[in-house]
Amino acid sequence: MASPSAGGQEVLAGLRQAVRGDFAAVVDDLSALVRIPAMAWDSFDPSQLDQAALQVADLLRGAGLADVEILKAPRPDGRPGAPAVVGGRPGAPGKPTILLYAHYDVQPAGELELWESPPFEAVEREGRLWGRGVADNKAGVLLHVAAVRNALRVLGDDLGVGITVFIDGEEEAGSPSLPLLLQQHGDLLRADVLVVADSGNWKVGVPALTTSLRGLILGTLEVRVLEHALHSGTYGGPLVDAVAALSRLVASFHHDDGTVAVEGLPASEEPGPSLTEAEFRADSRVRPGVPLAGSGSITSRLWTKPAMAIIGIDAPSVALSSDTLQPAARARFSLSLAPESDTAAAMEAVRRHVERNVPFGAEVTFIPGGRTEGFAGDAASPASRSMLRVMGDVWGVPAVPMGVGGSIPAVNILNKLFPEAEILVTGAEDPDSRAHGANESIHLGDFENAIVAEALLLARLSAGD
Repeated sequence: MASPSAGGQEVLAGLRQAVRGDFAAVVDDLSALVRIPAMAWDSFDPSQLDQAALQVADLLRGAGLADVEILKAPRPDGRPGAPAVVGGRPGAPGKPTILLYAHYDVQPAGELELWESPPFEAVEREGRLWGRGVADNKAGVLLHVAAVRNALRVLGDDLGVGITVFIDGEEEAGSPSLPLLLQQHGDLLRADVLVVADSGNWKVGVPALTTSLRGLILGTLEVRVLEHALHSGTYGGPLVDAVAALSRLVASFHHDDGTVAVEGLPASEEPGPSLTEAEFRADSRVRPGVPLAGSGSITSRLWTKPAMAIIGIDAPSVALSSDTLQPAARARFSLSLAPESDTAAAMEAVRRHVERNVPFGAEVTFIPGGRTEGFAGDAASPASRSMLRVMGDVWGVPAVPMGVGGSIPAVNILNKLFPEAEILVTGAEDPDSRAHGANESIHLGDFENAIVAEALLLARLSAGD
């Protein structure tokens, strides 16, 4: 069944028709999943994770996977991990097994006033579906569900590949219980090809296969200069408050041109598809007049060079501030790394940088956080070539192999567990999906195409193409 043979085109036409007829139900199922605020962070209700896992299990059963289980494993600190959902269908003798991964947990909604519609109510407008987690990554869950369901409807017993769907419940928290869960249940997930639906396309209408992901380290900096707060008028002058000292430390992380100033972090130029400054500005909606940071190609700055962000600061809010010198302040950093970086070495590089840049003799505490290894895939592997061909056939334009600046903890964990398996990273996002931000969305036309493409990939892998 190799495109562009008549048989291949016949199967593509059948899958396209089946997915189109099923698509309204897919959107309804996605909307119902969006309504569950499942967040795997300590400060949120864990019962929502259980509810989401039960709903995902029902979706997998409805897709034709009879062997569905909800699994749990403890985190490294002994606390219970979030429930993961696994559904399977054995393959015919001699056929490969395909593992389909996504996650149902989401980021917090943030400031509600920034949303144009309620974050946990999926709303369709302008050809897109809006809501928290609709792109990252509940669309990935439904992408797998709908692809399997429609591939089975069209091909039936002719779909000989084994299929395992694994839906994580704590990816946004770094998948802390995943290594132990895989250690305990790895045999359930063993596969020849892994499809991770947690990425996106080059742009609306142009599909992409993600071939690299940056690594990531997180940490917290605490600066203390006083035992307690003091009146700023009475004591100001001889003392610099903790917020000002923290600001000086935070500023030390970047050179004047915006490149990361931490020494010893690898970086390289990315030879992939080009992205102009105008295109990047349009995608990111950066304010006019704000210069872009760093040097080299835009894609290398996004995919293969380090990028430091301060993602949280503990200090009095403007609304609640008083005229005092603050004794302590904290900041949380997120440092993205070139795909093949050593995250442990990078964490120590940040620690050394902090120790060399202690501001005003303050007491600085460095608290290392989570680490996620990067991923460097192979766009020339057999499964990658098949995926790129499938995408091109479905969208009608050539697919693009691209890097992504974000990190997916499960990719590296699965890669270590199954080093012989080919890993394909795809998804339903596009440059305007705004994952993790307000007004998150997906393009429904590309979402439908992504379902057809994954179903066609299953068919072609079954046929040995």
